[in-house]
Amino acid sequence: MADKSRPELSVDNEAGFCSFFRSLPAKDASTIRIFERGDYYSVHGEDAHYIAQNVYRTTTVIKYLGSSDPARGIPSCTLSNAAFAVFLREALTTRGMRVEIWGTAGRNSWALTKQASPGNLQDVEDLIFGNTDLTSNPVILAVKVQATATQRSVGVAFADASVRELGVSEFVDNDLYSNFESLLIQLGVKECIIQEDPQHKDYDLGKLRQVVDRCGITITEKRSADFSARDIEQDLTRLLGGDLSAGTLPQFDLKLAMASASALIKYLALMSDSTNFGQYELYQHDLSQYMKLDASAVRALNLMPGPNDGANKNMSLFGLLNKCRTAIGTRLLAQWLKQPLMNIHEIEKRHSLVEIFVEDTELRQTLQEEQLKAIPDLNRLAKRFQKGLAGLEDVIRVYQVVIRLPGILATLEASSDEEKKALLQDQYITKLAEHAENLGKLQELVETTIDLEALDDHEFRIKADFDENLQHYRQRLEELREEMNDEHQRVGQELDQDTDKKLKMEQHKVYGWCLRLTRNESGAIRGKRGYIELATQKAGVHFTTNKLQELSREFADTSNQYDRQQSSLVKEVVSIVASYCGVFELLSQLIAHLDVIVAFAHVSVHAPTGYVRPRMLARGEGDMILKDSRHPCLEMQDDVDFIANDVTLKRGESEFLIITGPNMGGKSTYIRQIGVIALMAQAGCFVPCSEAEICVFDCILSRVGAGDSQLKGVSTFMAEMLETATILKSATKDSLIIIDELGRGTSILDGAGLAWAISEHIVKEIKCFALFATHFHELTALADSCPQVKNLHVVVHVEEGESRDITLLYKVDEGAVDESFGIHVAKLARFPEKVVKMAKRKADELEDFSGKHDEKRSKCTKEEVAEGSNLLKEVMTEWKSKVDTENMSAEEMIEIFQATVAARKEALDANAFVKEALTLA
Repeated sequence: MADKSRPELSVDNEAGFCSFFRSLPAKDASTIRIFERGDYYSVHGEDAHYIAQNVYRTTTVIKYLGSSDPARGIPSCTLSNAAFAVFLREALTTRGMRVEIWGTAGRNSWALTKQASPGNLQDVEDLIFGNTDLTSNPVILAVKVQATATQRSVGVAFADASVRELGVSEFVDNDLYSNFESLLIQLGVKECIIQEDPQHKDYDLGKLRQVVDRCGITITEKRSADFSARDIEQDLTRLLGGDLSAGTLPQFDLKLAMASASALIKYLALMSDSTNFGQYELYQHDLSQYMKLDASAVRALNLMPGPNDGANKNMSLFGLLNKCRTAIGTRLLAQWLKQPLMNIHEIEKRHSLVEIFVEDTELRQTLQEEQLKAIPDLNRLAKRFQKGLAGLEDVIRVYQVVIRLPGILATLEASSDEEKKALLQDQYITKLAEHAENLGKLQELVETTIDLEALDDHEFRIKADFDENLQHYRQRLEELREEMNDEHQRVGQELDQDTDKKLKMEQHKVYGWCLRLTRNESGAIRGKRGYIELATQKAGVHFTTNKLQELSREFADTSNQYDRQQSSLVKEVVSIVASYCGVFELLSQLIAHLDVIVAFAHVSVHAPTGYVRPRMLARGEGDMILKDSRHPCLEMQDDVDFIANDVTLKRGESEFLIITGPNMGGKSTYIRQIGVIALMAQAGCFVPCSEAEICVFDCILSRVGAGDSQLKGVSTFMAEMLETATILKSATKDSLIIIDELGRGTSILDGAGLAWAISEHIVKEIKCFALFATHFHELTALADSCPQVKNLHVVVHVEEGESRDITLLYKVDEGAVDESFGIHVAKLARFPEKVVKMAKRKADELEDFSGKHDEKRSKCTKEEVAEGSNLLKEVMTEWKSKVDTENMSAEEMIEIFQATVAARKEALDANAFVKEALTLA
């Protein structure tokens, strides 16, 4: 997982630290306390065991402070800086943990210096964003509920501290809080703040916890007093800036949302950081402007990467579509997938933009390979400037964006099609040109004040022309570089090493300027006077000479003097650049939008079979008709030759599709790919079909593969009933419902009854498009009474003969089947032959017992059944008494059986039940 190099733990006063550590207040298991010790970090107590097991995968790394006796000493473990950064990122973004970082505050004294949680990364942004970026912004949300006898009102406030936005929303919800669940999915929330309920007596808070937990979001409980809106007006006024009071804003009337905002502001400690004042924006989130998704649908559609996906990015829809070249584009893609559009005009606008880049290969490739991949994370840069953490290196990164804008503009303007150019002009060109003009003065400032030639040596300096002392230091640095180059050449001649290929001079972060030879050539300095070996690493052997060491030391001193002399000028330049943060953020949104659209086009073109632009129909109008539809993720898997299928969902004719057929035949893939295609279309992407006509859905609701949650006290059956209840309470006539194998968690009769009742309710009451994959073949009879129900089945070829081997064709056709072929699938899974035969025999017995032939046997009265059963029993008993199984041959026993039957032939022929049994046999 991380760099396994493990520093040695060195504590000056073990007894003092142990005493301090034991005096710390208790913490919950999801919090890790980490102690910063200069060049490394340490963890202690139960946290040390956690790190040992999850980072190093062994307990041998644990040492004990205070005593070597494990019963008395404090378990301790260390982390290198690299291992700490990797663990911190994973703990906060994947494992949903909280982290406390403690730093020294004097002799044997420590203080809490940084805190972080999945939704609050402000203190550790530089640590976890140093070399990599998150796929989505860390959104944190606070919620307050007000329940009455007639309705439940929900007020939320949420923030993404990286872009300094506060959002609020207030809405009415049902008793399952399905609207709240959709909001959590839309926003991509990482952490949720709710009111404390120590006794767990509050029904609504309990329901909220269940919803948050089902979505895999970290829960933070805070006192009810934190949800008081008493100071919210003055706090918001300071955060938002401007001349008007926050109390005049329309959002201020959302009382529950304002109470939640108060709790959120306290938790993030926004008022304690003056750099936040006047920087935040407040907006109201409209839940209805995006397609609603529940947690089950997100899982069923494989929307986001799962923990078991590994390196295969194509396992999730996000991984498949993420051909973005920028971090800001990657995060926007995650947002778009969780917020599919409902406005048909906006959807079609995205499709038209994608179409431009699908048809113009040169335009798409130039943007992806030359322009976009060089754009840094502008949101993170803006945040550094706003918090006063930026330096000249950050100024240069912004400058590199500015000088690339003309190239991006020229590329977009190169389109020869006037209609397409007009769309690009409206969406990108005009706005980019405006931003480029606004940033022109910034470009001029950088080129005037910063020594751009020094960038070749990874040095960030103000030009020496601005100050006499700077000129002196610059001249001396150049002289030192020349002297070091001369020493480099001298050593190369003395050691007979090529200074261009084998003997390198480089600036090491620890040793300063030094020389490096490859390991194979390092023998050239062994045993020779005048050469000081510094370190042997994978890249080679670092060494120096007395003269180079002196020159390097003087170079470092002179550089520090230069930095001190230029510090006031650097502050001034950084301050001027910081005033452009608003432009950076707008430019970031524009480039992210362009990046995602180009990524959609890239995927549409490079799929095994190209995607097509769907024809969109307004919500409540039209049908969903797909020709040769495919599952976009599955067709990208190795060794998969995907079989395309048509889909026809027509109002009044085929609104409700019941799909039957064998296990592994493709039922689940078929119904899921329809949901995936609908979501892709409303997100703005082309879809994997040869033709597509799609109506806008207000939500996709799913009941697929609920698993046991014993640790949460929820069984498989209860989990699927909870999910189904959410569907029935949330769906409208404009929804798309996907149900896979409902009712398997209980008896066959109960499951089939529930499946029928739920299906009938969807068909007759909700009247929306729905797909139901099932093994309850009784359900197919629903089509007889409901004309809008249509039966489909996945085709299987059955070999003739006794073996009846099957071949799964993965083709969906009209009509129903009355077999599931489960035993055939067991055979394909290489079950022992004995087990397969036993299963078949038992299935036949159960099938007979369950009354598969009840329709035929209903002609016999109970008296005839009883009389016939007794006759058959008497025949078998008499035959058994006459045969000797050990000494008779099979032929002899058959002759005796035939004689026994013949003796009772008249009575047997007269009984209707016996006649029926013989016919069925």
